[in-house]
Amino acid sequence: MYRTAASRAKALKGVLTRSLRPARYASSSAAAATSSSTPGYLSWLGGGSSSSLTSLDMPLQGVSLPPPLADKVEPSKLQITTLPNGLKIASEMSPNPAASIGLYVDCGSIYEAPYFHGATHLLERMAFKSTLNRTHFRLVREIEAIGGNTSASASREQMSYTIDALKTYVPEMVEVLIDSVRNPAFLDWEVNEELRKMKVEIAELAKNPMGFLLEAIHSAGYSGALASPLYAPESALDRLNGELLEEFMTENFTAARMVLAASGVEHEELLKVAEPLVSDLPNVPRQVEPKSQYVGGDFRQHTGGEATHFAVAFEVPGWNNEKEAVTATVLQMLMGGGGSFSAGGPGKGMHSWLYRRVLNEYQQVQSCTAFTSIFNNTGLFGIYGCSSPEFAATAIELAAKELKDVAGGKVNQQHLDRAKAATKSSVLMNLESRMIEAEDIGRQILTYGERKPVDQFLKTVDQLTLKDITDFTSKVISKPLTMGAFGDVLTVPSYDTISSKFH
Repeated sequence: MYRTAASRAKALKGVLTRSLRPARYASSSAAAATSSSTPGYLSWLGGGSSSSLTSLDMPLQGVSLPPPLADKVEPSKLQITTLPNGLKIASEMSPNPAASIGLYVDCGSIYEAPYFHGATHLLERMAFKSTLNRTHFRLVREIEAIGGNTSASASREQMSYTIDALKTYVPEMVEVLIDSVRNPAFLDWEVNEELRKMKVEIAELAKNPMGFLLEAIHSAGYSGALASPLYAPESALDRLNGELLEEFMTENFTAARMVLAASGVEHEELLKVAEPLVSDLPNVPRQVEPKSQYVGGDFRQHTGGEATHFAVAFEVPGWNNEKEAVTATVLQMLMGGGGSFSAGGPGKGMHSWLYRRVLNEYQQVQSCTAFTSIFNNTGLFGIYGCSSPEFAATAIELAAKELKDVAGGKVNQQHLDRAKAATKSSVLMNLESRMIEAEDIGRQILTYGERKPVDQFLKTVDQLTLKDITDFTSKVISKPLTMGAFGDVLTVPSYDTISSKFH
């Protein structure tokens, strides 16, 4: 639960809104109405008394002030409507003058058969291009006219399309959003242009070792749907085209697998605008999620260079096992870590387990950080690190030792309390952003069929004990290891050698 906010621990996009007292301005006519016998407002500059100045507390004639916001504004309740075709429309009102609306689809790379590999990656890049009703130029101009921002993202399980603008433009926002998702034209020149950009993006991935390894360990650690690549394989770029995308969307973009979610919009207004635009979507039974099985595995790619990048990971339960998914999130926060250089200033993150016990003690380790990648029914927890090649074997042993020490009960209550506080703070600060709020609504409804209260998440975090952390970590490291290495991997120990460190 709270999968969006919890998974963005380093992307605190909170939006601070303040209620400012309205300024008062005297009009020229009001100034002229002042008696000429009264000293001028600026008479004090010539030595006159300042007591003649009109008090700022004096109400202006004919001007009525809007009522101030209350000191505490109770959040509105989430409202959900399920249309006859199965599509869900959900919204939550807020005093914010802007609104964020998103269309979330239960469709990601796990739904790609081998023939469709790379389809969701290309769909993400084709978002908000030409439609059957608008050219790309017209679409951009209409979004600019309302001061809107758009974005799209694709993950292994879900896709999202969002638009953000002032709430006075809700009808325009909804119409543009739904037209872009339902009626893409997939013009050949636009598709080819994005395929060229994808080729560059895939080549750039190799320059991001951590991102490259996290992608690789999914393919190594799972068999089945989750082993499918999130990024389009370079071999698939020649096969991808507009017709293939249309076929994939027809099969997967059905009403029962969609949620239209909004933050800052009245539910009745959203329903009135959106229902006519989506009510004709086909009522097709929701597809069963493709199966995935965690098996563990080893990935290595030798590219040479002056660094060795590695990742060790294990399976953890998914979001459908609420308590253990939350435990994995808190464990990630407890382990923490980062780079040997802190871009956030001195002291940032230095309280975390990996920072104090690895980065502060071993200057050969350039980076060491815990990560999670949690899905509906399964997930990965592990440690990513980077060191000089001659220290790689020791760095991996250190990562294994720290996990074993946590499983062995060396974490104290102070460590746990700090991690729990950091987890709650991260989630709550993320939820101050209306865009993340709307995304969290959409993704939770896709996962659970409802949005669980944030208080329930916070309560689960508060109830975690040292024994929970110890038992959870012990259970996790008893599972098969998934190992990845990139760069100069000649000195990386064998898979069996590393696996034996945990057993």
